[in-house]
Amino acid sequence: MQAVALWTYECRVIPGLLQTERYARAVTESVPPVKDQERVAEQVAARLERQHLFERKPPIAFSFIIEQALVERGTGGPDVMRELLDHLLERSLQFNVELQIMPRYQPDHAGFDGPLMLLECPDNKWVGYAEGQRGGMLVSYPKEVSIMLQRYARLRSQALNSEDSRGLLKRLRGAL
Repeated sequence: MQAVALWTYECRVIPGLLQTERYARAVTESVPPVKDQERVAEQVAARLERQHLFERKPPIAFSFIIEQALVERGTGGPDVMRELLDHLLERSLQFNVELQIMPRYQPDHAGFDGPLMLLECPDNKWVGYAEGQRGGMLVSYPKEVSIMLQRYARLRSQALNSEDSRGLLKRLRGAL
């Protein structure tokens, strides 16, 4: 499926499109069942291969909202997190990328139902995607997609703006 826009809210793990190789490896190795190194390498390579979407012509408009806890968790240790934070800061400066951090303290939170992804197709129709433990579900029914769009709009208003998000990432980077 081609997309002209991709909006992602994530509360469990840094989205694959924003992961570094070392972070992707740490995540892949952490999730049971235990995998051999060949399988880990295949999964990491597949995840990183999708990052070519950032350079696609015509460009895709990306919006990411990630929970602050994800950049504070320490996945993979301090060196992996320093590299990840540098990578997030770099990506956040791309003209087609908006990155927002959802602060830890946010009592009115539109993301309590979990992660979501929205894609705008070239014909300007939107589809949603929701992912769980063992699989995902494509959402194309207009009423359900509308609900997801409303939730994402609310999440955008509740998260730190792009500039404040970069400031938070820089502070966290400096603390490592």
